[in-house]
Amino acid sequence: MKTESTTNSLKMVNIHDAKTHLSQLILDASQGSPFIIAKAGKPMVKVISINQESKPRTGMLTGVFNVPDDIDTPFQNEIESMFGA
Repeated sequence: MKTESTTNSLKMVNIHDAKTHLSQLILDASQGSPFIIAKAGKPMVKVISINQESKPRTGMLTGVFNVPDDIDTPFQNEIESMFGA
C-alpha cells in the first residue's frame, strides 16, 4: 500500500489503496491509528475510531489567567439591576 505522511504525522492513503486495504485500515483506525484518505494527493477525509476518546477541554487554560475572587464586586449594583434584584 502506497502511503504518504501528512504534516500532522497521520498516514495518508489514496482512494484506490483505501478501497483495496479498507478492512486493515479500519482495524488500524479502531486501534488508535487514524488515517487520511486523499484524492490526487489532496487530503479529503480523516478516519478515526468512534470509540477514540477525545481529550477533555474543560480547564485547558487553568493557571494561564489570574481572576481575582472579587472580580464582580465593582459591578455588583449593575449586575443586580440587570436581573431585578
